[in-house]
Amino acid sequence: MEKQINNYMHYLAVEKGLSKNTLESYRRDLLKFIAFMNQIQISKPEEVDREALNIFIADLKKKGRATSTISRCIASTRSFFNYLLGEGLIAKNSTLELESPKLEKKLPRVMTTGEVDRLLAQPVIGENNGLRDKAMLELLYASGIRVSELVSLNISDFDPRVGFLRCSGKGMKERIVPIGSLAINSVKNYLAESRPRFLKSNGETSLFLNQHGNRMTRQGFWKILKKYARKSNINGEITPHTLRHSFATHLLENGADLRSVQEMLGHSDISTTQIYTQITRRKIREIYDQSHPRA
Repeated sequence: MEKQINNYMHYLAVEKGLSKNTLESYRRDLLKFIAFMNQIQISKPEEVDREALNIFIADLKKKGRATSTISRCIASTRSFFNYLLGEGLIAKNSTLELESPKLEKKLPRVMTTGEVDRLLAQPVIGENNGLRDKAMLELLYASGIRVSELVSLNISDFDPRVGFLRCSGKGMKERIVPIGSLAINSVKNYLAESRPRFLKSNGETSLFLNQHGNRMTRQGFWKILKKYARKSNINGEITPHTLRHSFATHLLENGADLRSVQEMLGHSDISTTQIYTQITRRKIREIYDQSHPRA
C-alpha cells in the first residue's frame, strides 16, 4: 500500500493542489493506518474490510487519541480508498461503512462587558492610528461582522444617518446590520480627522486605510487587536472572532431573539447561532449557583 499512498499524494498535490501541511497530515494518518494493518497482517487494500477498520478505530481509542484525531484518520482513510476505487484498484470501499465519532462542540471564548470596555478604551484617540483603531474595534463589536467583512467595507457601506452598515458575507451574500451611536460617532470622527491623513489617492474607496493609504488587511487588523489585547491585560487569547462571539452572546443575554441575532451574524442556518444560547444558559447557571442560598 506504500506505493499507492505515494501515488495518492502525487494526485492530491498535482490535481487537487493541496497545501504542503495538508498533504503531510494525510500522509501521517495513512502511514499510521498502514502500520496498523501490517500488524494485523493485512498488506493489500482489497483485504481491508469493516472488521479490520473497526479494530483500527478501537486501537486509536485505546491509545487515548482525541475524537478530532480519530475523525481525521477516518476521513483521510476514506478519501484514500475513494481514490483507489476511482482508479479501479479495489472493487469496494469498506471505509464508507464507518461512522465518524461525533465531535464535541467547544463553546467559543466570550469576553465580559467589562473586558470589552477595557479593550475599547485602549486606543489613544488623540492620534491618527488611535482614531482609526478605535473606530474599527467599536464597529466590530457593535455589528458582530467578521474581520474579513470589516476590512472589505467601503465608505459607501457606512450610513450614519440611519445607523446601518452594509456588508458582504460568505458567498458574497449582502446583509444590512444595525450599529449603535458609540460606533457611529467613532467612525465619523475617524472619517473627519484621521482617514484624510492616511489617504494617498482620491480614488480610494476603502473605509479603513493602513499607513500606506491602502485598504487595511486582515493581518494588519490582527496585529492591531493583539497590541490592544496585551495592553488591556485580558486573560486568554482575544481574536477578531472573540468580539463577534461576544456581540452575539451579549445581545442574547439582554433579551434579543435568536432569529434577529442569526440575521445580524449572517448565519444561513440557525443551528450555528444556537451555540450562543448554550453560553447564556451556562452563565445563568453560574449566576444561580453563586447567588441562590440553597444552590
